[in-house]
Amino acid sequence: MSKKKLNVAMVGSGFIAKVHSNAFRQVGHFFDIPYDVFCKVICGRDRAKLETAASRWGWNEIETDWRKVVARKDIDAIDIAVPNALHSAIAIAAAEAGKIVLCEKPLASSIEEAERMTRAVQRVPNLVWFNYRRIPAVVLAVQLITEGRIGQTFHYRALYLNQSGNDPSKGNTWRYKKSEAGMGAAGDLLSHLLDLALYLNGPIKGLSAMMHTFAPGRDVDDATLLMARFDNGSIGTFEATRYGVGCQNRNTFEINGSKGMLSFSLDDMNQLDFFDATEPVALRGGRRIEVTALAHPYGQDFWRPGHVLGYEHPFIATLGDFLNSIARQEPFHANFEDALAVQRILHAVERSSASRGWVSTDSQTA
Repeated sequence: MSKKKLNVAMVGSGFIAKVHSNAFRQVGHFFDIPYDVFCKVICGRDRAKLETAASRWGWNEIETDWRKVVARKDIDAIDIAVPNALHSAIAIAAAEAGKIVLCEKPLASSIEEAERMTRAVQRVPNLVWFNYRRIPAVVLAVQLITEGRIGQTFHYRALYLNQSGNDPSKGNTWRYKKSEAGMGAAGDLLSHLLDLALYLNGPIKGLSAMMHTFAPGRDVDDATLLMARFDNGSIGTFEATRYGVGCQNRNTFEINGSKGMLSFSLDDMNQLDFFDATEPVALRGGRRIEVTALAHPYGQDFWRPGHVLGYEHPFIATLGDFLNSIARQEPFHANFEDALAVQRILHAVERSSASRGWVSTDSQTA
């Protein structure tokens, strides 16, 4: 049977646009999806850069005005891969035009923008690229938690350590400017930690945060630390920094419960550490699970057992799950509502850091 063509337009041509392009090109190779995904238009301000990207990643056309792309009747989906301050206008216009909307994280550069965006997309399928939710080891962790294998949660710890801020040449890029990014390490890195925490451990009801900037004159945070109270009674600590010298992209979490422990690090993304405290004392010990078997999450979709996955595969899985959810008319996560929950916590982080005290947060998660 022939599949319905899905014409995609992507706004953006930087690093994350490459990652999204790869997902659009590869998703049909790994997942049985109900659409023939066609990379129709790539849009950006630099025509030469667009021509290079289109040639390399197989985009059929280039365009320098995103408004023209959104208005086109032959475009079914808009993917947003531009600086955070531009997300809102593009997403709202795309939703009003009835397009499927995909947006890079964090959802917006402010809570007000995030709320407007979330209201706008309520009648169209929508996705936010919180890709770490689709790492097989993370999905297995959710399964073990759901099965009660770690019991009552006591502690949730998360780190995102990146060293890019220590590079002086990075200071002039958009991620280091409040006008374009909204936040620094908090929006860029902490947002990932918070989405995973909501996914794995449920809503956060209160927090105390500290934001710090190391570079003189910079108007966004270089590092953010916080303590949190979860609705389930557990407590958590989070640290996100662009000055984690020695760590290029270290994203980790550890969960301690009454029956066991789970630990994950993106440095070893195909592995999940599990400690079962219900075993006889003489047999207790940490267990490192290589999450590449056929019985593991996405084990039937990618490579044979023991053949590890890379950074690009969770993006492909995110897109595959999303397209199938549209066809089945089922809810998809992470969507704009999930990303709004993260944005609310980021807003609380700013308020707490400014007041130097505990604040409550109205976070919701699926």
